[in-house]
Amino acid sequence: MVSRAERSKIADWWFTVDKLLLVAFLFLIFGGIVLSLAASPAVAERIGIADSYYFVKRQAMFAVPGILVLIGVSFLDHRQIRRMALGGFIVCIVLLIATLLIGPEVKGSRRWITIVGISIQPSEFIKPMFAVLAGFLLAEGQKRPELPGRLFTILLVGMVVSLLVAQPDFGQTMLICLTWGGLFFIAGMSWFWILGLAGLGAGGIMAAYTFVPHVRSRIERFMNPEAGDTYQVQTAQDAFINGGWWGQGPGEGTYKRILPDSHTDFVFAVLGEEFGLILCICLAMVFAFVVLRGLSHALRENDGYVRLATAGLVMQFGLQSCINMAVNLHLMPAKGMTLPFISYGGSSLVAVALSMGMLLALTRRRPEQTRYVAPIEFTPLSYGARS
Repeated sequence: MVSRAERSKIADWWFTVDKLLLVAFLFLIFGGIVLSLAASPAVAERIGIADSYYFVKRQAMFAVPGILVLIGVSFLDHRQIRRMALGGFIVCIVLLIATLLIGPEVKGSRRWITIVGISIQPSEFIKPMFAVLAGFLLAEGQKRPELPGRLFTILLVGMVVSLLVAQPDFGQTMLICLTWGGLFFIAGMSWFWILGLAGLGAGGIMAAYTFVPHVRSRIERFMNPEAGDTYQVQTAQDAFINGGWWGQGPGEGTYKRILPDSHTDFVFAVLGEEFGLILCICLAMVFAFVVLRGLSHALRENDGYVRLATAGLVMQFGLQSCINMAVNLHLMPAKGMTLPFISYGGSSLVAVALSMGMLLALTRRRPEQTRYVAPIEFTPLSYGARS
């Protein structure tokens, strides 16, 4: 047991960390392994991998550093999180540039780079760094009017978006822009900024539709399924219909055998077919719990930087979850975005663990507020002493 009187770093962490959020994250990580066990063997067999459980083993292997990063980062204090975000942002910018120059081209995009034999997707790691830095700059701008915090965040988002569009990766670009807009709104921007950002967003969507063929194709296929190939989305819908309320049972799904990305972008459809709509709703409620609890922490926080950084991390987590589930349900065009902690992928899992480790660190209570202080005992004075 850990004593409240103990002043060690582990004791301070245990009594200050949000245990409910920690349990939710661990539940999602192990849930991802279970769903990988359901979805990935069919993929391994279809692409000719001899070991049917190849992706399951790798997902379990990725979960180990993911948990270590999640817990390790949660030990940091607010200043250390800010410094790590700054250093990590610079490293990610360098890696994004290197990816464009020497990264392999896969399906027309350059999103991956190999370092010491490990494939890394830098765009996954730059997202939490951006959220923390943008929150800090906006908070400093509010605290010190002479500091152009908003201008700095505009330069920041412009730098990140330009590198992501060059890959191209419009899903991550949209997520970064939505996070930035949400932080501007929380920071109390004027109607001038609201209308300006809305117009900028609409203009960006129109430009992408006009000048980027695959973006135009995805939007047209979403609006009119007969305009092109909608095989994955239609198969995902059929999987949900086949699963019904209670599902076909673990391992009994059939559509996962013909769904190309059933272990990554469309793992939610596998959950729907094998475990049913009820379990899909339960999983969505876990994501909603994380978002609402994180926002409640931000609402109670007095420090502007911590409040905005917490809100930014939570918004990213919630938006990414909603986008993935909406694509699976054909509620929005396909984006190629993973379901946090659930979809297969090392970069995605570790990056989300890093992001949520930052969230745990920022939402920890102050240690001095939870330490046990022994009561002072007063010894009654004798009558002679009082006189």
